[in-house]
Amino acid sequence: MNFNEQFELLLRARYPLVYIPTLEEERVEAVITQAAQRLGSRAVYIWDFVDGYQGNPNDKGFGRRNPLQALEFVEKVADRAAAIFILRDFHRFLEDISVARKLKNLSRCLKSQPKNIVIVAPSVCVPADLTEVLTVLEFPLPDASEIKTEIGRLLASTGKSLDDKVTDELVRSCQGLSLERIRRVLARAVAFHGAIQPEDVELILEEKRQSIRQTQILEFYSTAEKISDIGGLDNLKDWLLRRGGAFSERARQYGLPYPRGLLLVGIQGTGKSLTAKAIAHHWHLPLLRLDVGRLFGGLVGESESRTRQMIQLAEALAPCILWIDEIDKAFSGVDSKGDAGTSSRVFGTFITWLAEKKSPVFVVATANNVKALPSEMLRKGRFDEIFFVDLPSEQERKAIFELHLSRLRPHNLKIYDLCRLANETPDFSGAEIEQTLIEAMHIGFSQNRDFTTDDILAAASQIIPLARTAEEQIQFLQGWAAAGKARMASKDSLLSSRIQRQRP
Repeated sequence: MNFNEQFELLLRARYPLVYIPTLEEERVEAVITQAAQRLGSRAVYIWDFVDGYQGNPNDKGFGRRNPLQALEFVEKVADRAAAIFILRDFHRFLEDISVARKLKNLSRCLKSQPKNIVIVAPSVCVPADLTEVLTVLEFPLPDASEIKTEIGRLLASTGKSLDDKVTDELVRSCQGLSLERIRRVLARAVAFHGAIQPEDVELILEEKRQSIRQTQILEFYSTAEKISDIGGLDNLKDWLLRRGGAFSERARQYGLPYPRGLLLVGIQGTGKSLTAKAIAHHWHLPLLRLDVGRLFGGLVGESESRTRQMIQLAEALAPCILWIDEIDKAFSGVDSKGDAGTSSRVFGTFITWLAEKKSPVFVVATANNVKALPSEMLRKGRFDEIFFVDLPSEQERKAIFELHLSRLRPHNLKIYDLCRLANETPDFSGAEIEQTLIEAMHIGFSQNRDFTTDDILAAASQIIPLARTAEEQIQFLQGWAAAGKARMASKDSLLSSRIQRQRP
């Protein structure tokens, strides 16, 4: 059921108090008014703290700066008069004992009357004593059909037209923005060009980045990394390449469901984050990075509200890649009781969405410490696949050195002994190899010459790899993967070779 159907059902079922969290005040009020008309021309009264009730000249200004009086007005309207009372920003007064008590009293008497109170607020802030009487109804961002209608309206006002392909691209670019933001950025385009043009997609994308930045939950990442920039990880790359067209319409006609996501577990510095960026670039999808720590707020209900907002925004921007870096640190304390269960509720909402989502949001989560991951996260159905990213083998280290050196010294690549470099850097991760090259460049630069193979090896001798400083943790991870808990990301990793030898 869409929002209109759900809302009208609540009105017909005489739900007395409905709470709609949204920043799109104007749009939701227009939708409520349309629903009121469809249900037999119900009267709509709108109240806010500054101006009181508006619209009806007989009641104009009633309840100004008095939220309790605003609720008393509901009783003044005749019992049989069908009406909807929209209360803007009323969440700020719900902690007041007189307001809360009045709402409870009204919830009893309105069950027998064709009257409904609708609280419109920017977020969900429902006190515990009102959870039984308030029904929260999510208001989604505009869908493709609404956006297309708005673009058509603006095009009609300019007397211009666009072909269907460009219109569809504009619609796709606008998804994830509120209707007000869409109107604003398109009006900016019209003011600049005198019309909406295909190049205005970049204006829309910048507005989208601004919108995402303002949520302070998701970050919009621009990516230039390619699948070919990843050294090794052949099994993982093959898996990703096979799914490159899985978001296309042809895949839908074939009957393929949208890919759900990946969990990349492994040792730090082995290319897990790089893989997330490369997926977005290769699949030509926007990359959104979620900092799970930003989901948690200090106010009651704020964390759950932010989680819902994150999900709503990600789905509105779909198809997209949602990158969650070091998810093990984010949800390691879900069993703790120190936060009154907030972590557990946020985690529950998140993994339920992972299991049940139908939208084309491909989740790429990375983790270094599998011990800290809740068991529910590892259950089948949350992700399409769990890959273990091990330390690179000698052959993979050679490929990583070649990748970096071909970027740093493309004309002098042949002077470097790649086989020697790979052989003399055992247990080095990809990040440690990169740091070794940077240190070698410092050596060469300080002596006014180019860096050499010997400089690289000298730099490597000064670096203690994580494989030695965190040997116990790495051995645990490798043992966990060897037990069949995850799929090997590399065909040629040390652990993969060991597993192959153990098989009959």
